[in-house]
Amino acid sequence: MLYPALSDPQRKDRALMAHLMRRAGFGAIRDELESRCVLGYRATVEELLHPEQAAPLEEDVLRRYQIDQNSLMLIESCQAYWLHRIINTKAPLEEKMALFWHGLFATAYGKLNHAKAVVNQTNLFRRYGLGSFRTLLIELSRDPAMIFWLDNKDNHRGAPNENFGRELLELFTMGIGSYTEDDVKACARAFTGWTINNAEYMTIRASRDSVWPHGRLDWQFVYRSADHDDTPKTFLGHTGRFNGEDVIDLICAQPATAWFVASKLYQFFVADTPDEDAIQILADEFQRTDGDLRSVMRTLFLADFFAADDVRLGKVKSPTELVGGTARLAGSHQFPEWSIVNLAMDVNFMGQEILNPPTVEGWHTGPEWIDTGNLVERINSAALEMGDTTQPGVRSIIDRLQTFGTVLSPAVFVDACLDAMGQFETSDATRDQLVRYASKLGDLHFDRQDSLVCTEQRVGEMLQMIVATREYQLA
Repeated sequence: MLYPALSDPQRKDRALMAHLMRRAGFGAIRDELESRCVLGYRATVEELLHPEQAAPLEEDVLRRYQIDQNSLMLIESCQAYWLHRIINTKAPLEEKMALFWHGLFATAYGKLNHAKAVVNQTNLFRRYGLGSFRTLLIELSRDPAMIFWLDNKDNHRGAPNENFGRELLELFTMGIGSYTEDDVKACARAFTGWTINNAEYMTIRASRDSVWPHGRLDWQFVYRSADHDDTPKTFLGHTGRFNGEDVIDLICAQPATAWFVASKLYQFFVADTPDEDAIQILADEFQRTDGDLRSVMRTLFLADFFAADDVRLGKVKSPTELVGGTARLAGSHQFPEWSIVNLAMDVNFMGQEILNPPTVEGWHTGPEWIDTGNLVERINSAALEMGDTTQPGVRSIIDRLQTFGTVLSPAVFVDACLDAMGQFETSDATRDQLVRYASKLGDLHFDRQDSLVCTEQRVGEMLQMIVATREYQLA
């Protein structure tokens, strides 16, 4: 519910905007929420849906000051690189879509032993993640990390490897029950010849290209027509001399694919519990637009089911959302710093090793993000960021509090902190506990110069209490 103090006729609009920015991004600071409310909800959605119009990240600065994030050879460096992008991006939906596709098309460093290859795959998601689903699938099928991850490099004419074909149908597009074993076999044969320049090939070129012929080069997609099975195949009830693109065309035309993609988007962006009517709306838009993902996401964000009261604060933030969103709120890590690796490790310790999902199924999300150990990690990490009163975002919150007066009662102190953090929706029980905590030291004074350090410390402690609340752990 909206907390009662500090009455503001625009509070409901701000609460809805905060909900949008948590789901379509990683949260937003108070000033951004205010400016977006002036822009309007629909206009904000449209802006988010066009990340190509946003100012790009200053990669040259990042690479100049962080050599390990320039080379991207180590998994920790790559995780820190993505977290830096999440914290500083001006196109939050682009990063959120990349995280969504990374969880769905789960590809892990653990098997590849080539961290940059997985980073390159996330760049693919940034380029195509809001475009045509067909194009995304074709690019994914040509992606070296995916080819290695699901063994399509071992898929040969006369000796097909079914791993990629099976997961393409089961986990990426249609779901179990929408195809047969014969379809899997035909799919695998269609993708024969889609491979990468492997170690043997690179060894031949080593004298010209690299002193590391077996390792840290960027893998490249290559199509070997001599290794492609060009014989007739029957797939999803159609017969022809299909190649990989033909198979993807047939997959994208299936109603099962529209439903599958819609259900995954609903689960990630709206709610963990399926709503068949809402999913059908998204599936219909998918089919109407031939898989235009931008149109599907526009429908999702503008739908009544997305803005419903029972949906807000109804999903547990993933570790990446929690850590990245808190750093954005605190204003930390805006400049490339080595210490962001520690923040990336926090995400790992909470159970989400980005770029290294545990299986091809990705992560088990929702309430499974929370257990006794992970909850302690989540609270400690967020509290460490928000308790540092030297961080620019925390300083901004302290400055905003002073606009509510020079002396704040415990209740106003709490509500002003919630307002300044953009946490517009809390339960009565949560707010009462926060006010009870604030009341232990009485009113908050900004009118006593000799005690301002103590005042700011109290603000930092209150912010730490807020990030430990149930509501802050939810999106």
